[in-house]
Amino acid sequence: MRAAMVCTASFMLEVSGPVLSSRGGCQGVQKLREARGLGASRVLVSLRRRSIGGRVRCESNSLSVRGAKARDVRLKAVADSEMAKVSENPMEVEFAGRVEAEGESAVSDGVEYDWEKEWYPMYLTDEMPKAAPLGLTVFDRQLVLFYDDKGELNCFEDRCPHRLAKLSEGKMTDGKLECLYHGWQFEGSGQCTKIPQLAPGAKIPKQACAKKYEVKVSQGVIWVWLGDRATADPKKVPWYEHYEREGFYHLSTIHELPYDYSILLENLMDPAHIPISHDRTDTNAKRENAQALVFEVTERTSRGFAGIWKEISSPEFTNTTRFEAPCCLRNDKVVDKPDGSKDYLSAVFLCRPSGQGKSMLIVRFGSTKFPDIFKKIPGWFLHKTSNTVFEQDMGFLASQNAYLVKKNQPTKDLYLNLKSSDTWVSEFRKWNDRVGRGMPYYFGHQTTSAAINPAILEAAPAGFSAAAASSYPAQGSFGEMFARDPTNRYFRHVVHCKSCLKALNNFQKFQKVGIALGLIATGVAITLSSVMWRASFVTIALLAFATSYACSRGVAALTVNYVRPHRKGVQ
Repeated sequence: MRAAMVCTASFMLEVSGPVLSSRGGCQGVQKLREARGLGASRVLVSLRRRSIGGRVRCESNSLSVRGAKARDVRLKAVADSEMAKVSENPMEVEFAGRVEAEGESAVSDGVEYDWEKEWYPMYLTDEMPKAAPLGLTVFDRQLVLFYDDKGELNCFEDRCPHRLAKLSEGKMTDGKLECLYHGWQFEGSGQCTKIPQLAPGAKIPKQACAKKYEVKVSQGVIWVWLGDRATADPKKVPWYEHYEREGFYHLSTIHELPYDYSILLENLMDPAHIPISHDRTDTNAKRENAQALVFEVTERTSRGFAGIWKEISSPEFTNTTRFEAPCCLRNDKVVDKPDGSKDYLSAVFLCRPSGQGKSMLIVRFGSTKFPDIFKKIPGWFLHKTSNTVFEQDMGFLASQNAYLVKKNQPTKDLYLNLKSSDTWVSEFRKWNDRVGRGMPYYFGHQTTSAAINPAILEAAPAGFSAAAASSYPAQGSFGEMFARDPTNRYFRHVVHCKSCLKALNNFQKFQKVGIALGLIATGVAITLSSVMWRASFVTIALLAFATSYACSRGVAALTVNYVRPHRKGVQ
């Protein structure tokens, strides 16, 4: 018996007028066999309906044609009510069909998922400003974090109920969050406590309150529940046992990145790119070590997936990967020691969607065998390596994001995934297929849904980053020559890191001191007649100028992006 093949392709069907069911509105797709000469082939369609204005858009998860030869299938179908009309013009809408083995499910059944009823990682408590509001975003939801006069952490919608000004542009006044547009002040409960323009004897309106969100702090991370506060489930706050182990030491940093959080997650769960993209960035990344990997999925749920992977050259070392909704990725390795004890190594990536084409990452590397010497190295110096790693990938990922948005097609039609390198990527995109209907927008393996509202670029940076944007060396905001650059490491990381900001300020200060001292010493040396004293002051001047130069390199390390050697000087 001849083996049956399934030619699968994605397509769009728009139906205007009354439609009682997806099946009734899409029967005309059967005319595909007439349009492409498929004879009596059976056409199977799996559809998802979305109401857009007065029209119903039926987005297919797949189109399967049994008995057809593997070929490109081209289709445009528009129906007035029940029967679709199929255009025979192959140039109107084009998509490539791909052959899948019989029996492979076209699209996994969707599961109930609500993106608002989740905890999202907002910031590290160690980096949270104590006396200023901090504006952050989840998808398109703008929020503001701040400490009130009781020292409690609060989260509001980042809009003043008066005239919608951003509260993150405000300031803290006597423990109250003050909107700097008209001076309204809000306490931690969200209630307005002061309106300067209120008439004498008038009461503050009950409606004058900010929308408040539930906040939890766990293991040094600030989490916010986006749903109704009454539905907040503290059991869903992620908790990692390694951080409670005796002797476990970790380094945690924050990075703002110019591409979608799903692309960020895809990159972080891809071990195959490390030897190539990050060659020699650290001792473990060498391009000659690039090789096939062995993956095994051990768990699939509506909350994510988990599995193990190994390098074929080192099967004795097992790495564990776990993705958990909405945006938490964890990679672990356990090393057995000769004395029977174990060393635990862990990398936790908390990837928050911070708008279309934007994401914020909290990365935490930890181990029970962290070398003591690393604990003595300044944090800013270690962060330099992590900045370099993200910059090595940034060009790839930002352009990948732009292409996915432009094409608006599922990844199976655009990617050529290999089982020996891209298994986790496929699993993640298939998870998006299952839960995508409960997300504002997503890119799945076989389905996709673009954002309904277009991204809006604000003219000025808000809140915490506004002051930094107008300061040297990365100047921005209004009235400055250069705008805020989300690709520059200063804005991506330094403004979110107290260690790096302190180091930058010190480098700038000592750079100026070195120049001043060098000039003074040079001037004194010129006026002296004693050879010995003149030589002494010349030496002082040289040391001062050398110190200034060293500080300038420190400033560059915190503000200048990495460029691959073969790209330097290339336009």
